[in-house]
Amino acid sequence: MSKPKILVTRAVFPEIIDRLGEHFEIESNQEDRIFSAEQLAEKARGKDGLFTFPSERISAEIMAANPALKAICNMAVGYNNIDVEAATRAGIMVTNTPDVLNETTADFAWALLMATARRVTESEHWLRAGKWDKWRYDGFLGADVHGSTLGIIGMGRIGQAIARRSIGFGMQVIYYNRSRLDKDREAYANNARYVGKDELLREADHVMLALPYSPQAHHIIGAAELALMKPSATLINIARGGIVDDAALIVALRAHRIAAAGLDVFENEPAFDPAFLSLSNVVLTPHIASASRPTRLAMAACAADNLIAALSGKTPPNLLNPGVLNRGEG
Repeated sequence: MSKPKILVTRAVFPEIIDRLGEHFEIESNQEDRIFSAEQLAEKARGKDGLFTFPSERISAEIMAANPALKAICNMAVGYNNIDVEAATRAGIMVTNTPDVLNETTADFAWALLMATARRVTESEHWLRAGKWDKWRYDGFLGADVHGSTLGIIGMGRIGQAIARRSIGFGMQVIYYNRSRLDKDREAYANNARYVGKDELLREADHVMLALPYSPQAHHIIGAAELALMKPSATLINIARGGIVDDAALIVALRAHRIAAAGLDVFENEPAFDPAFLSLSNVVLTPHIASASRPTRLAMAACAADNLIAALSGKTPPNLLNPGVLNRGEG
């Protein structure tokens, strides 16, 4: 019996390709080309499954052009690049890779917070430019992290992991979420206190965004929200592009309406707004919050597990649209 056919849309670890090869006939993109929507639709032709990444938009049109598709398995915790509703209508299982990146992403969120609050990038650029000729009492004065108030918007697993790390810094944690955590989880997350979004923005010394993207979360931080923040506050986004109105943030940073921002994600990435490059009070990284080798390998293995299960008649462990299993019943 012939093996199911899959497309791996971007380059991935060779050992993952080898493992998938035990189960599937693979067309892989180890050259790591970026496919247009038309090319992706053509590459998916006749495939039973797709191993995808956040860089590909898997639209209803691509699914409609490829009726053999049974599974789309994303190597990411986010899945706003996939039209899940269209997949469900088409009977296609969609999966993601939650949990395996929580701690590494929280580590990076903390690194970005520290670099932003203490002006690490700005001062390094100044040093490298040969401008350091003496010590000054007011040289690169930043914000304290210890003893400050951390406001987390999005208190899922990653948000809670970030909050736990604040214990060692003696911080107070406030959070805003779609629903309040139970008391045990609040206690575990450094006795985090649930508040409204506006209250969080007014009170926090450091605002951390850790919520998933959705249409409801689009531009949840815009000009009005930035105006509520303290002039001394920092904004850190390790969530998704589109959650922050980047144009409004550039205006606020340029006017020093807030002190600084640390950004790992952007609208329209990788084609982010070049105006960020003219600002000294922003730390910029290229969507690398989960980028440790063990974590990215675990994410790839999780996506592979999902695809193997989906195409062998089993329910994949991270199925996002369980309604697809009931299609045709009744």
